[in-house]
Amino acid sequence: MIRQRRHPAATQGTLRLEAFTDGVFAIAATLLVLDLTTHQLGKVDSDAELWAALGGMAELFFNFALSFVLLCLLWMVHVRQFEYIARVDAMMLWLNSGRLLFIVLVPFATGLTTEYEAYLAGRLAMPVTFFFAILLGTLEWGWARRRRDVLMTGTSETDAVAQGRGSLSALVISAGTVVLAPWIGSAAFLLFALDGVVTRLLEGRRAAPGASDPAVPDENTR
Repeated sequence: MIRQRRHPAATQGTLRLEAFTDGVFAIAATLLVLDLTTHQLGKVDSDAELWAALGGMAELFFNFALSFVLLCLLWMVHVRQFEYIARVDAMMLWLNSGRLLFIVLVPFATGLTTEYEAYLAGRLAMPVTFFFAILLGTLEWGWARRRRDVLMTGTSETDAVAQGRGSLSALVISAGTVVLAPWIGSAAFLLFALDGVVTRLLEGRRAAPGASDPAVPDENTR
């Protein structure tokens, strides 16, 4: 669940980054509907023809809903992460900007997948876009954890690792989605239903003696 608070020591720079990010997510989610509003139903002369035309938009509705839900989930991840982050540095700004670069591409990628799913590039457009958005988010959290004493004031290593585990789970699943998409298209996103299972598996790996979180190098290896 999202804790309804910001880090008590959040700086003005951090708050501005959060506000900018919220705006980008909101615009990207809103632009998704353009594919629905610009779609031409063709000539309709009866209720039956209208229902048939709407039925022909099933894939369009599915990809719209899928991208909207995934955008909301990625936004919620960002919100949770910034409940722990008090300050941002130049690297955080660049990583967050890279993350948003792929977020704003989601409406384009969704339309491409819907219109050209018969082609490999079309089937990969959505999965690859979401993969890189999640990858940048994972790297951003990894950087914040690496500089936890400065950027995440008051956050324990246990909390930092636990939060990073969810990002790593999403990254693993999104990679699997990219692999499966050439064969089953947008249905590959159903892998995200396994997020809880993958997260628990990562928790078990972390609990094993000597296991370390792959998102950030261990202190002894730096």
